[in-house]
Amino acid sequence: MDCADPAALAQFWGNLLTVRWAVRDASWAMVDAEPLLIAFQRVPEPRSSPKNRLHLDVQVADAAAAVTQAVALGARVLREPEVEASGDGYVVLADPEDNEFCFVIDNGGGWTASIRAALDAAPEPPA
Repeated sequence: MDCADPAALAQFWGNLLTVRWAVRDASWAMVDAEPLLIAFQRVPEPRSSPKNRLHLDVQVADAAAAVTQAVALGARVLREPEVEASGDGYVVLADPEDNEFCFVIDNGGGWTASIRAALDAAPEPPA
């Protein structure tokens, strides 16, 4: 992810996801969100569009607790939570550099099931 402060974003995302993070040098940091490694690279130009470079959906069981933790780490809530009567839904937030992300509550399993069904229906990637 291109950004202005790799160390700060790696710390934010590492702490938010409760996974390991490290700073390689002033221009590069990473988060070990196994099986993914999320890299943060310093770029000189400012973000030229309000549109995200990357939008992560993070599944959580307790949106209120997750939002409280995220805000304490430097996030801000962008919109009121969209939660159904079942308790499932999402909350849109921004990280310290205004990259949007969502906490998704999927206690009923519908969101996860729909994504898995789409993945199962997709053609196999080339070997």
